[in-house]
Amino acid sequence: MNESGNHQTEPTNMMEHLGFASGQGLQFGMYSLGDHLPNPADGSRVGAGERIREFIGYAQAAEDAGFDFVSVGESHQEYFASQAHAVILGAIAQATSTIRIGSTSTILSTSDPVRVFENFSTIDHISAGRAELVAGRASRIGLFELLGYDLRDYEELFEEKFELLNRINREESVTWSGQFRAPLNNAEVLPRPAQDPLPIWRAVGGAPTSAIKAGLAGVPMVMAHLGGTTSSFRPTVDAYREAARRRGFDPATLPIATAGFLHVAETSQEALRGLYPHINEGMKRTNGQGMPKQLFAQAVDPHSIVNLGSPQQIVEKILHQHEVFGHQRYIGQIDFGGMPYDKVMKQIETLGSEVIPAVKKYTASSENSHQSSASSQSAEEVSR
Repeated sequence: MNESGNHQTEPTNMMEHLGFASGQGLQFGMYSLGDHLPNPADGSRVGAGERIREFIGYAQAAEDAGFDFVSVGESHQEYFASQAHAVILGAIAQATSTIRIGSTSTILSTSDPVRVFENFSTIDHISAGRAELVAGRASRIGLFELLGYDLRDYEELFEEKFELLNRINREESVTWSGQFRAPLNNAEVLPRPAQDPLPIWRAVGGAPTSAIKAGLAGVPMVMAHLGGTTSSFRPTVDAYREAARRRGFDPATLPIATAGFLHVAETSQEALRGLYPHINEGMKRTNGQGMPKQLFAQAVDPHSIVNLGSPQQIVEKILHQHEVFGHQRYIGQIDFGGMPYDKVMKQIETLGSEVIPAVKKYTASSENSHQSSASSQSAEEVSR
């Protein structure tokens, strides 16, 4: 038993819990940061209400197109419309029936883990057990001042609150004390989610440091990336799995998702022309500087982790990434930078008809081959 009087249980096999069955192939999702940016082609921008309704429309279209997962992020600065992302996810839960839904990143550093858990448990019930929570730290730091936190506590805030969130998820009655919120004394945080436990992932950038912490905590990891070669991110994946192993967790029970820019067109050059203005102008407004054109042009390289090009090129890139990482889910960002709604919907349609079926077919085949090889090897060992 732990200090709260709760019985300790074996770690949940999150691979099974989330339905990542061997042989089903790579899961495919889409995410939005919740940005609310003008279209760089003409400077037009839809109203906040219309933009919020667009997120719901994306989710419905993605479900119809065969996507497995959709998520909306949280941000509290200018040029965003998803400050209350949990409310939007509740609306998506009501508007869909099969697709899994989650946060692109819930900014846990500036949130109360008790309220976060209450919100996502409620979403889990509205969606009949389809909710997931991705906890992250802010890449845009203006919200610290807005919400009354000290930026100097950036790391400590997240680590303390992430530990508490996971405690609340594991234990029905929690006794806890820390530095950044009032203590809990045999607190029952309700409602308990429809799923037991609620799936909680840790968002990770390219560096291995945060990935190691995810591995040590034994939680699934979402690895986000803006660019670079696929192989350059392999050390982060390896560090995550090795850290989990050192702490006594079986890496085979811990799913990995990757997330980044995605844009499909008839040719790679058309995809570059179609996406670059949105990325460049959008990043200028949200991050303070754009994306150098020469750097972005490297996205057409077959070894780039940015999935941009024709349907066949994107399929080949994702298959290469799956071979390198052995991950379970890919999540693409297709609506950033004032991309018009009709163009996003066309992306969803094309991905659903020309990319997702091929990705699932070939990754399922690969998984079955690995499984057959492992079974044959085990049989040989037994017969010796």
